[in-house]
Amino acid sequence: MPRQRQTIKDPAAELRLFRKRVVLVLALMALIGGLLVARLAWLQVVQHDRYATASHNNSIRAEVIAPARGIITDRNGTLLAENVSSFSLYLTPENVPDLDATLRGLEALVSLRPADLERLAQLRRNRPRFEALVLRRYLDESEAARFAVHRHNFPGVELRGDLSRHYPHGPLTAHVVGYVGRVNETELVQASAEQRATDSIGKSGVEKSYDAELQGRVGYQEVEVDAQGRRLRILNRSRAQPGTPLRLNLDLDLQLAAKTALAGRAGAVVALDPRDGQVLAMVSEPTFDPNLFVGGISVEDYQRLLTNPERPLMDRALRGLYPPGSTIKPLMALAGLTSNTVRPTDHVWCPGWYRLGNSPRRYRCWKREGHGQVDMHRAVPQSCDVYFYDLARRLGIDRMHDSLSRFGLGALTGIDLPGELTGVLPSRAWKRRVRKEIWYPGETLSAGIGQGYNTATTLQLAMATALVASRGTTPTPRLVPPPLGLPASAAEHPPEASAQQWQTVSDGMHAVVSPGGTAYRALQDAPYSAAGKTGTAQVFGLSQRADDRGRDVAKHLLDHALFIAYAPFEAPRIALAVLVENGVSGSGTAAPVARLVLDAWLLGEGDR
Repeated sequence: MPRQRQTIKDPAAELRLFRKRVVLVLALMALIGGLLVARLAWLQVVQHDRYATASHNNSIRAEVIAPARGIITDRNGTLLAENVSSFSLYLTPENVPDLDATLRGLEALVSLRPADLERLAQLRRNRPRFEALVLRRYLDESEAARFAVHRHNFPGVELRGDLSRHYPHGPLTAHVVGYVGRVNETELVQASAEQRATDSIGKSGVEKSYDAELQGRVGYQEVEVDAQGRRLRILNRSRAQPGTPLRLNLDLDLQLAAKTALAGRAGAVVALDPRDGQVLAMVSEPTFDPNLFVGGISVEDYQRLLTNPERPLMDRALRGLYPPGSTIKPLMALAGLTSNTVRPTDHVWCPGWYRLGNSPRRYRCWKREGHGQVDMHRAVPQSCDVYFYDLARRLGIDRMHDSLSRFGLGALTGIDLPGELTGVLPSRAWKRRVRKEIWYPGETLSAGIGQGYNTATTLQLAMATALVASRGTTPTPRLVPPPLGLPASAAEHPPEASAQQWQTVSDGMHAVVSPGGTAYRALQDAPYSAAGKTGTAQVFGLSQRADDRGRDVAKHLLDHALFIAYAPFEAPRIALAVLVENGVSGSGTAAPVARLVLDAWLLGEGDR
């Protein structure tokens, strides 16, 4: 058999191969090690701030502390708007693993309205995921207790104690104090940090006018949380600054007296101090409960208010426009005197109607049989329409407009409340601009007795009355006094008249509440002297047939009743205007309301 060959090993070659492999492995290990070191250096050095912040945010959460809204009181310190404790449900989106399942589970424990869910969806679109969002405010105690028991089932959801707005006198001050409501999607775009934090904003009244002052300033805190977002401890805190409290010029007792005097009838009462323009009372009836709007009113409640035929949401003192009727006759008398159109002793014959030139139309006086021979001294207290028809014709519409505008008619009073309307003080230029028509002479006669195109708010009539009482010096009406409130300013073009002319008009208004005057019965036994003027505002026009005067009409077509007054006559401390919708008679309906308000202010306890 042939001999097998034996493989001769080459130790040197094997050693060289081994060394190559070792070098290769070491080089590979060095490369991997270098990459790891480089990555570690990148993460630990270059990206240190980024990941340190991310790590911090995993356990530390920054939260906004909502400020307490400033309280509102009347002039005597009685609370009109306060803050009360309540429970709110908050949800932090980034800590909720399954939002839909979480919301379904919560609905079994607390009441979640469609509006709450829509609000949450809106906030999620506009807020960062790490920010806690309000899901539901004002949980009752049973709802709060049920959630607390099942809290562990809802990561990212927590119950917090909050402050909510409350109006202890509700409807009594609803229109003037106003209310706060949840910030809507439009408001959210430009909402301040305070409005975002509290999720509320002043919607009307003083709450809206002075929202910035009432909001306060937000605070911030750092909170350590666990993996489910539950709070563990507070690390740092910057306290919120509460809003500034407001003390109004309003007197709650007088406000209640005015509301009581209206006795449930639709209307308005505005009372001012003619010396400085302070708003003492401002009532609009019917009214509503502003507490319904805090935190968001339900669709059902809001529709109920909107569809109420008595329109409780309408502020009749500030936005109700009515013909001023005969309440402008003292202003007309002053216009006649200051323009030298008439003298106090000039007479006009009143047969019960007035005819313009050769026109067959008769403009009737409220007194069918007429007043006979009247001058200014009788025309104002007797409210003779024929006298003022003739005065209007002699003045002309443009001079009437210029004179009456000095009393603030047809313009904003400038009160520190939102939503005021101007009304209409007609002129040739106004009709040409607004109605694209020429002015007719007969329209001047209607304007002369406060009818036709004339419309005014109860606030404007109160301001005009205050200007008569102060002889043209009453400043802008104000609810909030300085330094927080806007400074009161004098009228740009105040009414100007001589002392004798002012006295003639004032004496005429004093005669209205004296024997023989149209409002004598309402104030005949008052222990103070006063001045006033009755008025009726025609809701619809009667035909020229005399027998139409007494026909039956529906209640909503009856004339509105008006009365303006100030007292005491010698040194006025209160001026007011009263409107009663469809009240028919200024002397029989509105004047008694004014009497009760004057009594409450002038005969009440304490030094006014």
